[in-house]
Amino acid sequence: MALSALAPTSVSVSSYLSTPTRISQKTPKVRVFTKPKLNPIAALSDPYVLQIAETLEDSLLSTSFPPLQKLRETSSETLLSTPWPSRKDEPFRFTDTSFLKNSRIEPVLPPKIQSSSLDVFSDTLLPTISILDGYIMNELSQLKELPSGVYVGSLLSVNSEAILKRVSEYESGFKGDLFWSLNGVGTPDVLLMYVPEGCKVENTLVLRYISGESSDKGSKALPFSNPRVLVLVEKGGEISIVEEYVGGDKDKCYWSNSVMEVVVGEGAKVSHSYLQNQSLNAAHIKWTWVQQESTSTYEHIEVSTGGKLSRHNIHIQQVGPDTVTELSTFHMCISDQTQDLHSRLVLDHPRGVSQQIHKCIVAHSSGQAVFDGNVQVNRYAQQTDAGQLTRSLLLEPRATVNVKPNLQIIADDVKCSHGAAISDLEEDQLFYFRARGVDIETARKALIFSFAAEVVDRFPNASIRKKVETHIRELLDPSRL
Repeated sequence: MALSALAPTSVSVSSYLSTPTRISQKTPKVRVFTKPKLNPIAALSDPYVLQIAETLEDSLLSTSFPPLQKLRETSSETLLSTPWPSRKDEPFRFTDTSFLKNSRIEPVLPPKIQSSSLDVFSDTLLPTISILDGYIMNELSQLKELPSGVYVGSLLSVNSEAILKRVSEYESGFKGDLFWSLNGVGTPDVLLMYVPEGCKVENTLVLRYISGESSDKGSKALPFSNPRVLVLVEKGGEISIVEEYVGGDKDKCYWSNSVMEVVVGEGAKVSHSYLQNQSLNAAHIKWTWVQQESTSTYEHIEVSTGGKLSRHNIHIQQVGPDTVTELSTFHMCISDQTQDLHSRLVLDHPRGVSQQIHKCIVAHSSGQAVFDGNVQVNRYAQQTDAGQLTRSLLLEPRATVNVKPNLQIIADDVKCSHGAAISDLEEDQLFYFRARGVDIETARKALIFSFAAEVVDRFPNASIRKKVETHIRELLDPSRL
């Protein structure tokens, strides 16, 4: 049965619930919804998911801005048939989300904060855009003069008809999981990064995501934010982006549910660095969706060390020939964390190149790492060169890693490979250090850091690379391991 036959003109999750009139607990206004008395879709929906969606809707101001309104309505429709994931679902077989479901989800309201109360520029001289609890904060941002035609800012503040037309033409058609849809319903705004044809942005742009609202450890309350970014790089354009997620006190609890969509035009290049250092009691769920047109290049370098539950979903679609994709990721568990990476690369055209390396270290007996990597080489992707390698270090007896590399090849003229290795440090390497007078703790620290360095050294920006190296060395302090 078609949804349009059941839903009101303006689609809202709230219109499928049993109460026709609700008073928002977050805002003083009254919102009235009309609905049929018995809706088959509501009967089949997950009540818990609908409850979260309703709470998100109540926390946001309504908008008539077409792109944002369309995003919310499309996401609302998807949520009506999307249940909360469980360990019985294959994508979540190794990832326990009960930490979220057992919490009291509280959407974060627009922050009321003075710019002087957050020191967000002390460690970088790069142009920075600050996003506080999902809200774009101009007063906490420092953007140097951008090249002509480049726009970086709120989608709601765009005043260029040409850019608005381009955004309205964009439609990925991609449908992610429950958390992708929750972000679409709950995002207050979209940070738009637009690079016109042939333009090369020289300076690296830093997107700093700050989690301000939080609850104390042991509290059932879980502040919930939904930042969203859309990157549109036209033909021949180039840009380098750094996403950095930071939290406050390491014992604080909150949930950051983020989405980034990237469209790389013909012959364009995007360098994407991603740093995740959230509180060790926080939840961090991230979606990165990338569409690459012919002869384009997308480079992704990632270091993730924070979060009690951290999951990154990467979906990359090559939609033209001679396309290059490089993924380099490093995850580390230093406590009872779950670090999860689910990646999917789809190659549909000739002479595509994709290289993926994933490394992780589990340095705690209750820590867990998950890698589910899928590379799909379809029928017309002839002369493809695709490689995938995952390597894991387990430094404690009961540390766990679940690895699921997957290479699907339908084309018959390709060069593809993949491999996986899981081990502790090799005794021969430790003996080599000790034979030269290096104590065991220093030797282990050096070997572990060199294991991570293969990914860290790929950061294109020297200041970011140095910052990550310092952070990892601090985590590798012998007292921690």
